Amino acid sequence: MHARFTLSPATYRRVTSLALVALAFIVVTGGAVRVTGSGLGCPDWPTCAKGRIVAPLETHALIEFVNRTVTGAVSVMVIVAVLAALRRRPFRRDLVWLAVGLVFGVVGQIVLGGLVVLFDLYPPRVLGHFVVSLILVADAVVLQHRAGWADGPPAAPGVGTAPAVDAEVRRLGSWLVVWAAVVLALGTVVTGSGPHAGSNEGQFVERLPFALRDAARLHALAVWVLVALTLLTVWRARRDRVPPDVLRRGSVLLSVMFAQGAVGYVQYFTKLPPLLVALHIAGATALWIAVLRFRLGLAPSRSFGSRAPGQAVRVA
Repeated sequence: MHARFTLSPATYRRVTSLALVALAFIVVTGGAVRVTGSGLGCPDWPTCAKGRIVAPLETHALIEFVNRTVTGAVSVMVIVAVLAALRRRPFRRDLVWLAVGLVFGVVGQIVLGGLVVLFDLYPPRVLGHFVVSLILVADAVVLQHRAGWADGPPAAPGVGTAPAVDAEVRRLGSWLVVWAAVVLALGTVVTGSGPHAGSNEGQFVERLPFALRDAARLHALAVWVLVALTLLTVWRARRDRVPPDVLRRGSVLLSVMFAQGAVGYVQYFTKLPPLLVALHIAGATALWIAVLRFRLGLAPSRSFGSRAPGQAVRVA
């Protein structure tokens, strides 16, 4: 009976895909809370208000409460990812640790979200909340990618399959991830300097002490550097005749990047309408996922040997 509760590698990869979608979705719902001014819709934590666990029938309170409810659902999803990793056959210890990282990250996010509310949306804490969300998404991307690695006879220590591209292109891909992180960090500075503080009208929320125009220009400059670096990396990968899957990931990255840039310029010149700001937050999440998937596609895949319960697993 116990043996029935096992998962195949293909099923577990679907579980990791759902976890990734859930974690990306919570970033978008968090952005919706901010752009609708609902960040203090539930002024207390973990309850919505003193003496109230459920939000009252008021727009901002309901939006914030729904975001908290979604966070609870995401928490369940990452716990499922851990339990599924334990029941996956063949067993893979690396997948268990990555899944456990999601659980700790979500718990940290819940605590940080509570501090954000208790400290009245203090900008550095709000930005830290977003950055931790992106770290969680990165963990989920790596988990979903590694769940697709083949199971087979364990390879000799340090030996994997032949790399898809040469070392120089992989280095360019690594710089791409680093610079994308810089772009996203500068984007949070623009957010913290802009008008969407996350609070309802009449609620004062401190903003970062930077001029919005200057922060936006610095962010835009970093984006153009990212575009140039991406074009260079994709061109080098194409010149080296890398596998089609790598080129597809590069094409997806460029598409997301140009769409995100278009939204960014339009929202700036139209004075940051909430709908476009929310779309830009969703685009930032999609861009981060696309960058990570492209870099992971440049690395050699590896195979893992199966093991019986209680045996150590050999990792190539």
